[in-house]
Amino acid sequence: MGINSRNKGKRGELEAAKAVNEALGIAARRGQQFSGLEGEDIVTDLDGVHFEVKRTERLSIYKAMDQASMDAGVDDVPVVLHRKNHEQWLAIVPLSELQTLAERIVNQCNSDTTNEPP
Repeated sequence: MGINSRNKGKRGELEAAKAVNEALGIAARRGQQFSGLEGEDIVTDLDGVHFEVKRTERLSIYKAMDQASMDAGVDDVPVVLHRKNHEQWLAIVPLSELQTLAERIVNQCNSDTTNEPP
């Protein structure tokens, strides 16, 4: 992989982490940011969800989802975040996992409000 491709991937992961934070209000950061050992593209406070970031002009959706599914934990919902130049970020999730993803987001939001100091 060339240096330009690596840099684009890094920028994509940073952008995606920021987008997840803004869209869901949860802490998100690039997985490789600190130790370089974490296998996740984005690390979040959202338990049970695996994010795979693809910052490319052409995306093979099923190939990306296969990678996300293989990299996800057994009980994790795989989510592919994709953006091409001059477009918005998209979240791609298997329809069969959509309800589970929604429940995990709601549970995280409820957990955040119950843990706030009085």
